[in-house]
Amino acid sequence: MIVIPEEFKIACLKEHRELKSPVMMLFAADERASAGTFALRCVFLDRKNKEWAIVQTNLPAEKPAFPSLSKDMYSSILFEREIKEMFGIEPVGGLDLRRLALHNEVWPEGYYPLRKDFKAPDRSGNTAEKFNFTKVEGEGIFEVPVGPVHAGIIGPGHFHFSCAGEPIINLEIRLGFTHKGTEKLFEGHSPAQKIGLSECIAGDSAFAHSFAYCTALEKINGISVPGRASYLRALFLELERMYNHANDIGGMATDVGFSFPAALASIIKEKILRLNDALCGSRYLKGINIPGGVAKDIDRKLVIEKIKPIVRDFNELKNILYSNVSFMDRVEGPGMLRKKTAEDLGITGLAARASGIGIDLRCLFSEVHTTCGFKPSVEETGDALARLTARINEFEESARLVNFIADYLPDGNLSSPAEANKQGSAIGCAEGWRGPVLYWVSVDNKGKLDRVKIVDPSFKNWAGLSFAVLGDIIPDFPLCNKSFDLSYSGGDL
Repeated sequence: MIVIPEEFKIACLKEHRELKSPVMMLFAADERASAGTFALRCVFLDRKNKEWAIVQTNLPAEKPAFPSLSKDMYSSILFEREIKEMFGIEPVGGLDLRRLALHNEVWPEGYYPLRKDFKAPDRSGNTAEKFNFTKVEGEGIFEVPVGPVHAGIIGPGHFHFSCAGEPIINLEIRLGFTHKGTEKLFEGHSPAQKIGLSECIAGDSAFAHSFAYCTALEKINGISVPGRASYLRALFLELERMYNHANDIGGMATDVGFSFPAALASIIKEKILRLNDALCGSRYLKGINIPGGVAKDIDRKLVIEKIKPIVRDFNELKNILYSNVSFMDRVEGPGMLRKKTAEDLGITGLAARASGIGIDLRCLFSEVHTTCGFKPSVEETGDALARLTARINEFEESARLVNFIADYLPDGNLSSPAEANKQGSAIGCAEGWRGPVLYWVSVDNKGKLDRVKIVDPSFKNWAGLSFAVLGDIIPDFPLCNKSFDLSYSGGDL
């Protein structure tokens, strides 16, 4: 749907209400060379028809602006901040127009990296500007800054707590410290060349990202994926989910000082990574997806053989956790994210399903999962225990799916050879282990990538964490954080 700028907000609100969908994507594209305008697109999920609903408007090249959606759809707020800093397009009346990734302290005003005529500033450095965290005032209020550098090998992020005594009354999260200019790196290259780049957006979701990217290219080029390749993609997607869920469950045990099940979870994760390596030569499932299918086949007997001890170990892990009163007492209650709050924020994936929002793209866009009788795990309480339970249920369902696919795997080709360089645009998606991974891919008339917009589930779900910890104490924050287990890299595009 293409509308004039004055009707853009009205059209978006109509789709939002009728489809009961948050803003899934909101992004701009510099189309001044071809159309003399900036294109602005807002994407919603139409679950009934199993498709994406897109509202588009075209903004003038000079002083581009649009009416902000954030007061009526809070799920748009991060996208609006991103559009302003990357394109210089003003969301008029926006609730929050502070920068996200291009930090004030080092990035001067007037430079917009995703414009086609962008030239890097001569120098960066201290611009004498500071990021203004939300100020909470009142008697007994104190602030606790954590980060951006943390212990271990996790990414950088600044967590700014405001507390009244022990309870947290506000948490503001500032990211962008590892902004890489990823979307810019796609531009001007042939689509097939950048599959490897898609695998590096978030390293623990390499397969989901390349899967989403390739499905967008397949839509543009009208490429049909063979049945065997579709089943193999589903199998690898579930293996990626399994090793990450095992890692998260172990991390939650670690953060409450329960070291033995954490060690067992590490063993389970390592077994899955070794299985990945034995199947395709990559522990983190890289180099598999190609436009039209997959580049690697599997030994189905090896899958069935290796999954059995993994499931046996996982059952032991689950029994240890559920039978320990002290552990269960720690995880029940903290990190409460109410369903209404999750809906307003546009939280997606496992974090949303743990708060009663039963949306899973595997139910909507994967014929393989439908054939396999896939059932999503939905919890209602929205606390750390709900997210733990959802992970345990998803691990067990993934193990069942892997077994089913390995046993059922049809014969046939691994791919449909085809050139992926036709002009056009499309949305590709995959339900990664954190949630929906979305790619908008646009290819120009020369067969080169013109615009790639990426939405990793972490981008929106960090806001869920900042609300979930309200009323909790700071010592519970590591547990709450691990129960979401979001990606710094996935947000710092």
